Amino acid sequence: MSGRRVPVTAPSFGAEEERLLLETLRSGWVTQGARVAAFEERFAAAVEAREAVAVSSCTAGLFLCLHASGIGPGDEVVVPALTFIATANAVVHAGATPVLADVDPRTYNLDPKAAEAAFSPRTRAVLLVHQLGMPADLPAFEALAAERGVLLLEDSACAVGSRLAGRPIGGSGHTGCFSFHPRKVLVTGEGGMITTADSELAARLRRLRHQGMSVSDLERHRADRVITERYPEIGYNFRMSDLQAAVGLAQLDKLDALVARRRALGARYDAALADVPGLVTPAVPESALPNFQSYIVRLSGADRAARDRVQDAMQRRGVATRRGLMAVHREEPYRHALRAGPLRHSEEADAQTLLLPLYADLSHEDQDYVVEQLREVLAAEPRTRA
Repeated sequence: MSGRRVPVTAPSFGAEEERLLLETLRSGWVTQGARVAAFEERFAAAVEAREAVAVSSCTAGLFLCLHASGIGPGDEVVVPALTFIATANAVVHAGATPVLADVDPRTYNLDPKAAEAAFSPRTRAVLLVHQLGMPADLPAFEALAAERGVLLLEDSACAVGSRLAGRPIGGSGHTGCFSFHPRKVLVTGEGGMITTADSELAARLRRLRHQGMSVSDLERHRADRVITERYPEIGYNFRMSDLQAAVGLAQLDKLDALVARRRALGARYDAALADVPGLVTPAVPESALPNFQSYIVRLSGADRAARDRVQDAMQRRGVATRRGLMAVHREEPYRHALRAGPLRHSEEADAQTLLLPLYADLSHEDQDYVVEQLREVLAAEPRTRA
């Protein structure tokens, strides 16, 4: 067992996060208040969205968007078979049925033709995931959604700072949801953000996240008269705290630098691993500019056992890895889920991919160590040789 330890990811916190967090604690207002409002405003500006609504998680945001759009029992939502299980879970929580479709084997994003094949008379939406921060083919799905008259909802959990055709993910005008989990680019511990161009929808989402309350606590606090709130519909407790928002504001100041560093580290991996037999590095479409939320590699021709052996060997050498992406239908709750034809590309990627360490504070020395160890492990693994 190596004494060296390289984690698969780590948040990048500093003095500014500490300062804003302490200020918020001392203010006495630690739940959804002025910090959350400021975070929403600044996040919307950062991704060029008209509105941003802070929530407790990306999963909660996806659920709220489906619920507010009237999607529920009897409806179907097309989702990629290869995605974190939360994408499908949000559909089930809304009472609708996820229909799993296959992905593009190069980008691991939902394949437009496979998605179209998944449509039925009950299809109400397509839930498009920007996998690991790699922008999906939005123009193709915009055309498909418009032609079929369905909602296009973006799962942008990993994609803050990513761009497609020069536009930030989040600025398309479609409703989308971001995550601030510790494995993401911007980290608040937990928390999420919904972006939308629909101001009426944003106002309703703000009510729904706080038990359906007609007026926010902050609005009542700032008023020069007593305001008694009403509850016109049943809502939920999906609020973000001001403590999380304080950290988020500090993180937003670093967004450009964090993404630039990740892209530079991704380019170093690309160059260092280009000649490794049987190893496939990320394919970036011409119009896409990913944020490298994660760095995914594929062991071409390998099976799950070989991939797992590689991960175990790396772990013993002090390098943390994670399986690349999960095939949702291989998890117990979705083994009998509706699916549109074969899911071969999703199943192969589920078995063959893994994530290498990548985070803004990863040193070149540690990255070089990761590359060195991976080369040695793969050289000793017959199933991954060309």
